[in-house]
Amino acid sequence: MKTFKISIPLIILSFTSFTSFTSFTSFAQTTTDGTHVGGACEGCEAVFEFGTARLNSSCTLPDYNQQGPKMEVSGTIFQRDGKTPADGVILYIYHTDQTGEYPATGDEKGWGKRHGYLRGWIKTDRSGKYAFYTLKPAPYPGREAPAHIHATVKEPLLNAYWIDEYLFEDDPLLTPKERSLQKKRGGNGIATTTKSNGMLLLKRDIILGLNIPDYPAGNKK
Repeated sequence: MKTFKISIPLIILSFTSFTSFTSFTSFAQTTTDGTHVGGACEGCEAVFEFGTARLNSSCTLPDYNQQGPKMEVSGTIFQRDGKTPADGVILYIYHTDQTGEYPATGDEKGWGKRHGYLRGWIKTDRSGKYAFYTLKPAPYPGREAPAHIHATVKEPLLNAYWIDEYLFEDDPLLTPKERSLQKKRGGNGIATTTKSNGMLLLKRDIILGLNIPDYPAGNKK
């Protein structure tokens, strides 16, 4: 009897842990019908690397209090109809520092080893609105790519997928060729910044599923 009483909790714990991990992995990679949305997405797993943090509709990246052009990036995430605010969507962003590098502290884990520590996670509420506060990133040193902010979205019941980077309309490196390369995944990522009280303001709305390969027809409301 003692063996029976001790082993049951252990079996239940093991089963629960296994099923939770399996469900989490499945939830991250595919839709409910097994379809993968959005094509290849290197590093999309980083959307889950927020640890035990409780996400809300805004976040402040670690560089915000450093020297550089402070910036507020905000907008609304809509469902595929472009009108209905999307609730429960995780937006993951990361970018370079003021030297154009992805800085590291040395103790990064997972995709933080490549993305650096200037990254953040946001989860929308019923309003669909989001905001994050950071410094305007610099372009890669010695290269022609314009300054940008990488973005990945994870909506309920679908795998994570990348959307067009945030780009700056007035960036001299944003050439006609660069503009033509934009796929407008999730909508247009090129935005104009304005300035108020010393703060750069950038507005960008995101439409889930827009120009995303294999996006489920049932989500295109």
